Amino acid sequence: MRGLMSILIIIPAFNEEATLRDVVLGIRRALPQGDILVVNDGSTDGTETVSRNEGVILLSHPYNMGIGATMQTGFLYALRTGYDIVVQLDGDGQHNPESLPALIQPILEKKCNVVIGSRYLSEDGFKSTLPRQLGIKFFTCMIWVFTGKKVTDPTSGFRAMDRRVIELFSEEYPSDYPEVEALVAAYRKGLTFQEVKTTMRHRQGGTSSIGMMSALYYMVKVSLSISIGFLRSVK
Repeated sequence: MRGLMSILIIIPAFNEEATLRDVVLGIRRALPQGDILVVNDGSTDGTETVSRNEGVILLSHPYNMGIGATMQTGFLYALRTGYDIVVQLDGDGQHNPESLPALIQPILEKKCNVVIGSRYLSEDGFKSTLPRQLGIKFFTCMIWVFTGKKVTDPTSGFRAMDRRVIELFSEEYPSDYPEVEALVAAYRKGLTFQEVKTTMRHRQGGTSSIGMMSALYYMVKVSLSISIGFLRSVK
């Protein structure tokens, strides 16, 4: 399989000691042909030790740099080592590895460049907190305004991407709250995206950083960044 379409699953990890091993084991059951890269973003717990014990590829930041820089590290590794497909999957146990085959299938069939795993395509979809629901509705509208495309789960960090996306994001990737901005950036470069239904679980460890104030900050910051980027591209 690696000789045909090589796949790298990137796990951006910050203090995921409690859940990381189960996530790795789940990936190996669901997609054994994929390689696993943990990008340890300056964790202060045993995340690095768990990664070494599980025999995954490990890259470690010397200090916490945030999700954007962590994913860009993964994209750079994928580019330089020749992977065809990258999958982003969180280390907190929320993303169900059983959805991996469905997530990569549209890319294997060359139907699009980015596949988003959506929590909300099924009728009994995942139930988010109120701040996150408001943010999702806001960004769904924003993506529609800038791309004409409807996305039900624009903040999902469960994604599969092809080689063209790897090349783009290894060069430049949003630094903070990157998921929405990255979709618009990909669209501006002529890349396509679609959603597939995936099952999500409540996080198996840690707590969400998205409260009402952080959700408002998230919306303002990403909106400004996307708008400025759009205006620059028009000039």
